[in-house]
Amino acid sequence: MKRSRPPSRSRSRTRSRSLNVRALVALAVMAGAVAIALTMPVRLGLDLRGGTQIVLETKSTETTKADREATDRTVEVLRGRIDALGVAEPTIVRSGENRVVVELPGVQDPKKAADVLGRTAQLTVHSVLGAAEKPADATEGRIETAEDGERVLPDESGQSLRLKAATLTGQDVKGADARFDQQNGAGWTVTVDFKDSGSDRWAQVTGEAACNPAGDPTRRVAIVLDDKIISSPQVDPSVSCGAGITGGSTQITGSFDDAEARELALLIKGGALPVPVETIEQRTIGATLGDEAIDAGAWAAVIGTALTALFIIVVYRLMGALATVALLCYGLISYAALAAVGATLTLPGLAGFVLAIGMAVDANVLVFERAREEQAARTRPSTRSALTAGFRSAFSAIADSNITTLIAAALLFFLASGPVKGFGVTLGIGVLASMVSALVITRVLAEFAASRPAVFRRPRITGISSTGPVRDALLRRDPFLMRRPRRWLAASLIVLVVAGSGILVRGLNFGIEFTGGRLIEYSTATQVDPDRARDALADAGFPPAVVQSSGDGDLTVRTEELTDTEAATVTKAVAELGGETEKVRDELIGPSLGEELRRDALIALGLALAAQLAYLAVRFRLLFGTAAVGALAHDVVILVGVFAWLGKPIDGVFLAALLTVIGYSVNDSVVLFDRIRELLGKERKAPFDRLTNDAILQTLPRTVNTGMGAVLILASLAILADDSLTDFALALLIGVGVGTYSSVFTASPLAIELHNRDTGSRPGRRRGGRTRATGKSEKPGKQVPTSRTERQEVR
Repeated sequence: MKRSRPPSRSRSRTRSRSLNVRALVALAVMAGAVAIALTMPVRLGLDLRGGTQIVLETKSTETTKADREATDRTVEVLRGRIDALGVAEPTIVRSGENRVVVELPGVQDPKKAADVLGRTAQLTVHSVLGAAEKPADATEGRIETAEDGERVLPDESGQSLRLKAATLTGQDVKGADARFDQQNGAGWTVTVDFKDSGSDRWAQVTGEAACNPAGDPTRRVAIVLDDKIISSPQVDPSVSCGAGITGGSTQITGSFDDAEARELALLIKGGALPVPVETIEQRTIGATLGDEAIDAGAWAAVIGTALTALFIIVVYRLMGALATVALLCYGLISYAALAAVGATLTLPGLAGFVLAIGMAVDANVLVFERAREEQAARTRPSTRSALTAGFRSAFSAIADSNITTLIAAALLFFLASGPVKGFGVTLGIGVLASMVSALVITRVLAEFAASRPAVFRRPRITGISSTGPVRDALLRRDPFLMRRPRRWLAASLIVLVVAGSGILVRGLNFGIEFTGGRLIEYSTATQVDPDRARDALADAGFPPAVVQSSGDGDLTVRTEELTDTEAATVTKAVAELGGETEKVRDELIGPSLGEELRRDALIALGLALAAQLAYLAVRFRLLFGTAAVGALAHDVVILVGVFAWLGKPIDGVFLAALLTVIGYSVNDSVVLFDRIRELLGKERKAPFDRLTNDAILQTLPRTVNTGMGAVLILASLAILADDSLTDFALALLIGVGVGTYSSVFTASPLAIELHNRDTGSRPGRRRGGRTRATGKSEKPGKQVPTSRTERQEVR
């Protein structure tokens, strides 16, 4: 008779197979990350490598609407102009319907760039007088005489041609399209349509060219865009001398492929329909400032990670050390993901990368705290089985808390602009990488270590054999924190009123991103007193200028919108006071863009609260969602109010911090509500306030440990990072503190009050103490002994 396998052996083999699968997945992920990191560098934003960013907005005219198509034509014309500037690795993309974002690395003279980019495209058509004896490059591309307007330009192949004065301009061209001529076998062609006046002139210029022999340069017609020949076709032999090409349309043939034909048609249309453009945003970052920002951010990341690693190793011992290894893997995965998707790493993005390290710790702490509970609750505890149960129990809380953060990251990506958009990308990638790090890499390392005989014989070195001093103290004292929830709500209301009154008393100091204007930061040879600089600028005709010291002796001047000539006057006034002066940052925001950014910020904030409410209502209950969003609104008002009292700027970076605080605050509420939901499933008849209190006591160690990890990271950013990130780190430090408080003492009491209102019940009253050894008064919900020794006494 065939003997059946013992169940324990079958479970052991299943666990081994699962561990092997996870190990293979982890190896594959790390191998891919290493390969990408070695072969694909991350592209740095202008705030890290220095350069100029210009945002242009196309404007409609009486004859042309500034729609998506017109903006695409503008992009192609501008790309040619940027190439003429000789800028290495420029970026030019359309943003939305009628905006063009231009990034020019290394360009420190925005005036020259703006002048070149801002002028209207000039399309002209010329008769060819013949080949030029002198190469065009000898005189930088063209020779133009004052008498007859002749010029010399190189054609597509580089041959220099003498061109007659322009016969047609872009105003004579109606449009151009790329078509595939399958019937005549001509392949890809470009068909150009002329207006009535242009039709006659085209017939004239082609009729003159047709009188010359085939193959002669004089039989060609040159189409020039911004002093560059984009096409110089021969007039077909079928065209009669003097008659020319009539009918208001012509066809350009050649050895075009699809892309070349479409590009030529787009360029001709762009010249035919020039759309005026206006500079609505302009940022210039000095290369030195970018290098310093990278160094400061890197030091903040290294020191913050080292402090966080030291903290979790002290708390969780071996498991903490393995989690530190997983954190290093997280950093590599995040870097590789940024490179793989082609994301641009900006200064706020670098901060998001550092911040996500603290969020990666959160998932590990959740797992280890649940494993401690499972270890303490088992009659014959096994470290590996406790870890398995910990990963299983913590998964829903990890998933929910990370999804809420991803919601905030998505809103930043879709509604923010400039470097703040980069923060949303980096934060989103960091959250996904942290889940891979915690749920795959940490699990593989932890389960492998827990299965070693040496670890099995010495369970104390794992760091999860006891429930920890914080939990031990809480469960020994067993405080009934939610005895009077309205008192906590009253305390929260007082803090809310005190902080929020700053908005009414002091007002909000909106940055130029929300008000429009110009901000210039100078580095001077000698330190300049802001009051003296303010008086000097007032004498120069800029009385409303706001002058502040920034960094180590730097000076920041913020005014209303200035022209480049006025900005040069400001620079001269500062140089007279500070000696040798270097412009390290120059930002210009148009008033229309400032109003739009303010509107988008309010939309982002409203959508963030609504999205969190919807998600929590679906995942939990509407009661929990309402309580969490109420706590979020509490956190938002307090953070904004504190910044109002301090006079700190409310700008795009602050918006990024605010939305991050919303995601972080929801994390704490989600973990707490997840535990309440778990306890409700086991003790449906227990008083709701009692269950909420139990959930708070059971999750408080996780809240304390993850809060410490985030504080260490943010403190490193605040102290070591670039000045522009100091306010960002300060906002997050305030947000972490307020969010931790509100999840326990605002969201929980609010949930109790809403529950009591729905059920018509009153808060429970505590009766007597509780002694686990004698069981005189048993607490509803899951009992978690404070340590292994106490568990043995219970048995």
